[in-house]
Amino acid sequence: MEYSPAALRRWPDLEGPDLPAVDAADRLILDESADARRDAVHGAVVVIGDGYGALALGAASEGARGIRVHQDALTGERALAANAERFGLAGTFASHPLGADLVAGARVVLLRLPRSLDALRDQSGLIAAHAGADVVVYAGGRIKHMTPAMNDVLREHFTRVDVSHARQKSRVLIARGPHDGREPEPRTETHGDLVVCAFGGAFAGTSIDIGTRLLREHLPERGAPAGSVIDLACGTGVVATTLALRHPGLHVVACDQSATAVASARATAEANGVGDRVEVVRDDMLRSQADATASFIALNPPFHVGAAVNDGVAPRMFADAARVLRPGGELWTVWNSALQYRPALERLVGPTRQIARNAKFTVTASTRR
Repeated sequence: MEYSPAALRRWPDLEGPDLPAVDAADRLILDESADARRDAVHGAVVVIGDGYGALALGAASEGARGIRVHQDALTGERALAANAERFGLAGTFASHPLGADLVAGARVVLLRLPRSLDALRDQSGLIAAHAGADVVVYAGGRIKHMTPAMNDVLREHFTRVDVSHARQKSRVLIARGPHDGREPEPRTETHGDLVVCAFGGAFAGTSIDIGTRLLREHLPERGAPAGSVIDLACGTGVVATTLALRHPGLHVVACDQSATAVASARATAEANGVGDRVEVVRDDMLRSQADATASFIALNPPFHVGAAVNDGVAPRMFADAARVLRPGGELWTVWNSALQYRPALERLVGPTRQIARNAKFTVTASTRR
C-alpha cells in the first residue's frame, strides 16, 4: 500500500473524526525539514513526540532510513508499528527510550512540542548533550498550545532559535548550535511522609493532583489486600508507593502507558525505600496481566486524549480491570463526579459503592461479579 498521511490510523488508541492521526503541525515540520533530511545519512534523523507515525513515516516515505524514534505513549508506538506494516515501511525506524542512544550523533531532529516546559527542557538538554554539533531541531506544534517560554527553554541549550511562518494555525521553532547539554533528572517534592519524583511531562509533576489525593486518603489502612495488587494508570506512582508503605511485605504492580510516568514511578518508589516491592511496567492498560489474577486495582483514569477531552478512555480501562480482577476482587476508582461513571462501573465491573466524595471527585469501590 502506497504511503498516504490521510490513511494513517490511531489504532490501538481511540479513533474518530475528531481524533485525527496527523495534523497541520506534522505536515509543517516535515516541510520545514525537507532540505535537511534530503542530505541526511542513514541514522541521522531522530523523531521525538510523534503521535501515530506521521513524522517518522513521512520521513521514511521520502527516503530516510535508520530513523530513531521516541514516543512517550505505548499506544503511539503500537500505532506507528501497525501503520508502518500497512505501508511497507517496517524496518525503516527503531523505537528507543528517551536517552543518549536515541540522539547520539543526530543531525536532524523532528520534535512535536510537548505541553510541559519541563518535558521540553529534558528533551532539548538531552539533544544538546549527545547530538552532532551541527544538529538542527525542528520543533513544531499547534499555535494554541505554544508559548514564548518554549523559545526561551530551547535557548537554554541552543545558540540560535528561529521561528517559521505560521501555516494552518501551526508553527515550527528551528534550533541550532547545541550547548550546555544535560541528562534528564527527576524533580522531587516531599508531601508529608511521601517523596514524589517526576520527570518532565509527568501528569501533575511533583504535586499530588486532587483526585489522587482523595483516593490516597481513603485507601485501605489495615488488612493488606490478598493476592495481586495493581495501580493502573499509575502516573508518578503515588498510589502504588502509598500502598507499599502502608502494608509492609505487599508487592504492588504499577503500570502506565507513558514512558515518562513509568520512569517517574520507579524514581518515586526508590526515593521512598520501596523500590523492591513496587514493580513498575509500561503497559497498554493491563494488556500484560492475566485474566482473573488481581484482588485489588486502584485507578485514577485519564479523561483526555492528547489535548482533547474524551470520555471513551475510562470505560475501556474499567472493562480491562474487570478482566484482570478475580471474582470478588475490587476496583477502587476516583473520578470527576460530573462524569457520572458509576453506571459504567456497575455494568462493566459489578456492584459499586461510594467510599468518599468531595466537592469535585468521587471514590468508589466496584466488586467483580
